[in-house]
Amino acid sequence: MGKILMGPQTLIYPMPALLVGANVDDKPNFMAVGWGGIANGEPPMISVAIRHQRYTLKGIKQNMTFSVNVPSTDMVKETDYCGIISGAKVNKAEVCQFKVFYGKLDNAPLIEQCPINLECEVVHILDLGSHSLVIGRIDEAHVSDSCLTDGKPDVNKIKPFIYTTAPATQYQTLGEVIAKAFSIGKELKAKQ
Repeated sequence: MGKILMGPQTLIYPMPALLVGANVDDKPNFMAVGWGGIANGEPPMISVAIRHQRYTLKGIKQNMTFSVNVPSTDMVKETDYCGIISGAKVNKAEVCQFKVFYGKLDNAPLIEQCPINLECEVVHILDLGSHSLVIGRIDEAHVSDSCLTDGKPDVNKIKPFIYTTAPATQYQTLGEVIAKAFSIGKELKAKQ
């Protein structure tokens, strides 16, 4: 199998579609983010990469808090809108008809329609070049009760989706199950 050199690129899949929220000048604003993920387990932390000029980053720096909202597949239109329109020009929460609420952190807006909401306090903001990497400690997690199975979040009920870059440039749902985690690898253990 041949390999083609592509130069340094951000080729990690999947990229979760997330809605990052912050109060900007005391008004809730949300932006779509594809570059985000778990950064630490204890204490629980998340990271999101945001271009320096983004309006939401202004609010994150003002309050040193933010939210990460995991939209379900039925929110794809609103998520895309939050990625193509600046909150400096329009009230995205109003246009998208988001039911905004606040939890433990008084200034980290959350979206009721999203099945998962994470309230985060900023731990670090790193200037990495084109983006700031915002690392937040997750102070509270909210999960819609309809998305639980035996009291635990159920990905099949949450229905998150991912973003894929060019040439597809599209949103996709999670795919088929291919193996049981912490189990399939045991087949190789037998060959030791």
